[in-house]
Amino acid sequence: MTFPRSRGLAALLLACCGVLLPLAASAQAPALPPIEKFFANPQLDDAALSPGGRYLAALSGTGAGRHVLAVIDLQTHDMKVVAGYADVDILSFEWVNDERLLFDVTDKQVGTGGKLLASGLYAVNRDGSRMRQLAARRGEEFIVSAEISSIKSRMLPWHTFMTGQRGAQDSDWVYVYSTRYRDTGDLYTVDLLRLNTLTGQSETVQRPAPVNYWLLDNAGEPRLAMGSKDGVTTVYLRDQAGKQWRSLASFATWGDNPGAFMPEGFGSDGTLYVRASGGKDLAALHTFNLKTATVDPQPVVVAEGYDFNGDLISRRGKLLGVSMTTDARGNVWLDPDMQALQKKIDAVLPGTVNLLSVAANADAPWVLVRAYSDRQPLTWLLYHLQTGKLSKVGDTYPGIDPKRMGRQEPVRYKARDGREIPGLLTLPPGGGKNLPLVVLVHGGPYVRGSVWGWNPQSQFLASRGYAVLEPEFRGSRGFGQAHYRAGWKQWGLAMQDDIADGVRWAAAQGTIDPKRVCIAGASYGGYATLMGLVRDPDLYRCGVNWVGVTDINLMYDGHWSFDSDLGEDWKKYGMPVLVGDQVKDADQLKATSPIEQAARITQPLILAYGGVDKRVPMYHGTKFRDVVKRTNKQVEWIEYQDEGHGWSLPKNRVDFWGRVERFLDRHIGGGAGR
Repeated sequence: MTFPRSRGLAALLLACCGVLLPLAASAQAPALPPIEKFFANPQLDDAALSPGGRYLAALSGTGAGRHVLAVIDLQTHDMKVVAGYADVDILSFEWVNDERLLFDVTDKQVGTGGKLLASGLYAVNRDGSRMRQLAARRGEEFIVSAEISSIKSRMLPWHTFMTGQRGAQDSDWVYVYSTRYRDTGDLYTVDLLRLNTLTGQSETVQRPAPVNYWLLDNAGEPRLAMGSKDGVTTVYLRDQAGKQWRSLASFATWGDNPGAFMPEGFGSDGTLYVRASGGKDLAALHTFNLKTATVDPQPVVVAEGYDFNGDLISRRGKLLGVSMTTDARGNVWLDPDMQALQKKIDAVLPGTVNLLSVAANADAPWVLVRAYSDRQPLTWLLYHLQTGKLSKVGDTYPGIDPKRMGRQEPVRYKARDGREIPGLLTLPPGGGKNLPLVVLVHGGPYVRGSVWGWNPQSQFLASRGYAVLEPEFRGSRGFGQAHYRAGWKQWGLAMQDDIADGVRWAAAQGTIDPKRVCIAGASYGGYATLMGLVRDPDLYRCGVNWVGVTDINLMYDGHWSFDSDLGEDWKKYGMPVLVGDQVKDADQLKATSPIEQAARITQPLILAYGGVDKRVPMYHGTKFRDVVKRTNKQVEWIEYQDEGHGWSLPKNRVDFWGRVERFLDRHIGGGAGR
């Protein structure tokens, strides 16, 4: 689609940050979109309006490849890079008030293993003045003012982080997290600190018990906390005077927890909004009665066919609506003016989903718009309320041409036992029939997988001529309690059948060639890849497993050479219910262990692991590799020493997916017949 002509802000952002504008397209387009365009770091990574709405802060890439923090005056179009460095990237930011911002840093040019430095915490004025380091980084100190001795004496420890919640934004004070760990390395509690971003002065908020989640109210003050211990989650409420905490509710953290709810936010009148099922299969947004400590039965927002999953959109003194995910991410407005505005912007941008963000000040003249579709990566625009003018700020992936991307469709198919399985089907540009298929299995597994919209992995595969099916097998969240519970203790069993049944469904539609199917995935998706090759050798010609679990018992027991970051509470109370009990389900865990079944895998296989992965440590890969290679000579081993649970470096993403491209071509693609 095309946007109305408005080059001012985009040109300013590109010029200021040293970004090269793309050259005009040549007469003869390249045969395939370059792999680097899919797996580069985003060019425009984030943007947010200041509380008053006059300024826009943005994280943008530079010609040197670093992300900087820039601020645009939307009245004058003046722009300034307020934080940018040759050796680190700005990671994220928050507005403190109209004059000041909080930010942290990272190095996006080294893998996880090279990130010995924590992200630190810094504050700066919107004009670049009064820079101050507020929290230390591990390793060499960085960015300090002339008052070195004073700053060091007040600097917070490295485990200090932004909350990600909008505070009061009316002073130089903010709330930040400070994590504390046991000697074993497990998280003990998350403290909440009130921090002055000019002086570095801080004070700890009294907590009711060890907690792992805090919620600020509509005024930006701490009002609710949650903590989990011994398989039980407790919710605590603070009185409005800010002095006393009381226990509000308790429920099982995992397994059967009919009284469970998740706090989402507070209204201006103190109303607590929660996500809860209310005795029904699908969760909705409800209000919570603080006097009776019960969920009000009448829902506020229902996502038809989906669990409610989203955030409140508030402005000082008013709840405007929610952002939530159904098949795609979108906004639902409770405020009539915002409903009318959404319709107006959608009429101007009819080819995209348009997510609106408003400033805290109700009089702000600008609205920030994030527009996307299945073929178009996220684009940032500004809409002026008085003039109706749209100004393009920038693109996340400017090298992607939407015309050369495939279409994506939400689908639902029946599993062999009649259960309806949601999923996404992405086809190559131009569509087609009898296509080779890649089944892309999400990790987790008890999470939502992909949502409708441009995705670098599925679109890269589609650009190479493959159909891509992403099933939301039973156990996946977001589709009701029954769908979630049906996946308990079904690793390698009914969950696996759901994936295979999706392939057979696609074949019955005539969309794919059932003789050219490869299964692929990371983490749990890697486990499902291996078990798919074991259980359905007639269905899958090959497999791609990266950072995949290779034995459930290894998740429990670990290995002497490397610690896993799976918490002890999860291993003791969560895994026996959701995954399998080591004693009671010993035979099942053996029968569904890829290591135990490795001799049955004869298909070509990629195994890829990160050297510093703490979620699925390297020994999962090496133990399986050593066993499967005894009987399978078609195994390609890939190891990225500095990577963790996935590939953080663009060069490794490009390398990995380039290998996958060649592997697929040999086994199910154009090269399979040669």
